[in-house]
Amino acid sequence: FDFNTFEQLCINFTNEKLQQFFNHHMFVLEQEEYKKEGIDWEFIDFGMDLQACIELIEKPMGIMSILEEECMFPKASDQTFKAKLYDNHLGKNPTFQKPRIVKGRPEAHFALVHYAGTVDYNISNWLVKNKDPLNETVV
Repeated sequence: FDFNTFEQLCINFTNEKLQQFFNHHMFVLEQEEYKKEGIDWEFIDFGMDLQACIELIEKPMGIMSILEEECMFPKASDQTFKAKLYDNHLGKNPTFQKPRIVKGRPEAHFALVHYAGTVDYNISNWLVKNKDPLNETVV
């Protein structure tokens, strides 16, 4: 992809949560179990704490929260959404970054450092997509 959209953020967020769950259960809890059982073991820090990225997306004043808030304002736009994201996160969270400008590539509005690498996102139509009604069969 030249850039990623709202749907891809949702997919990447889910993957991030699953990877964090896996890492915690396979590495952290397993090592704690070794310690409880008296197995001679030296703790290994796998450096896989993905919580910063997860919180950037899901916590109050995170990406989803700001998106939801912007959808309540009739005059909100992609630009006002981007401005709020930058005001709240740029320079304050290392997981949120300005995207690299690549000549000949469509514009990306921000980048997130995910488990698998840095991903550029384009926020065009995110407000519209977030306002889509929920299908009744899902509820």
